[in-house]
Amino acid sequence: MLSVMKESLAKVLDQYPVLEDYVPTLDRPFMNISLWDHFDKSVAWLSNGKFVPHEFHFIPGQLPLSELPQVLAAIATYYVVIFGGRALLQKSEPFKLNVLFQLHNLFLTTVSLGILLLMVEQLVPILARHGLFYAICNIGAWTQPMVTLYYMNYIVKYIEFIDTVFLVLKHKKLTFLHTYHHGATALLCYTQLMGTTSISWVPITLNLAVHVVMYWYYFLAARGIRVWWKEWVTRFQIIQFVLDIGFIYFATYTKLAYDYFPQLLHCGNCVGSAAATFSGCAIISSYLFLFIAFYIEVYRRKGSKKSRVVKRVRGGVAAKVNEYVNIDVDTTGTPSPSPKPKQRKARSNKH
Repeated sequence: MLSVMKESLAKVLDQYPVLEDYVPTLDRPFMNISLWDHFDKSVAWLSNGKFVPHEFHFIPGQLPLSELPQVLAAIATYYVVIFGGRALLQKSEPFKLNVLFQLHNLFLTTVSLGILLLMVEQLVPILARHGLFYAICNIGAWTQPMVTLYYMNYIVKYIEFIDTVFLVLKHKKLTFLHTYHHGATALLCYTQLMGTTSISWVPITLNLAVHVVMYWYYFLAARGIRVWWKEWVTRFQIIQFVLDIGFIYFATYTKLAYDYFPQLLHCGNCVGSAAATFSGCAIISSYLFLFIAFYIEVYRRKGSKKSRVVKRVRGGVAAKVNEYVNIDVDTTGTPSPSPKPKQRKARSNKH
């Protein structure tokens, strides 16, 4: 099969030699175009040389939000603003902000896609030349371009705090799932940057992929566009956490076995500080528990009032998972039961 594909490609290149310049390579998997080089030059030009990606180094204390007191202060400020804002705006009218909400989601889906593609370009040669274990456990995978992208992704987590500001201004309900997720994710990204965990790319790339889909869905929903795949947003999130846990637990085990129990079967050392390793395990595990609990409540308990109400909400279940809608089950009516098949048939016969 592979030989047939190669022969077909060779024939196409013979017929259109100009396409040879766009044949993907290991180092340039996207049509032989260096996304990193274009990104590096564009950002350096746009920032007037103040931020040059290929010169970036993560140095705690010299960068915004690169020290624990700053991180904790930013997260605390987030909670004060959203809960304080909710209290102050209780008697005011909800803001619409639909255009701003659309722009916010369009920006985040675009940025997430950009960082994701840049990471994939860096990961393809690492995985192909050195293998998966090297990519998740060797310090050689902690490359300068990857650290630059890790830091950019980290800063985006604070921009995502605006999600909750929209909820407050629109008088939507603030739940533990939503507010905890935003604060914990910012802290998680910080601990992994500080701990130099090469496995960071696994949860980050998966999260970016989910966010591309999720924020695109919210953008479409805000424009009143219905899509058939809305339930898959929630499912993708759960699949993401299952994969994250599999990789992170493996890396944690092999690191502990190598450092403390060498008599146990293991694959070797896995770089990263103990604090980063254990905090990553704890936070990712909590996400999985929360999302599975939600999924069971809505999808598996189909006869419950909450399940019926959630599925009626504009934006669907995917909107509910991040609490972009406000559902008060005690005061919200549910759909009347559908008439029995015989009743529907009888009505159709009358007409």
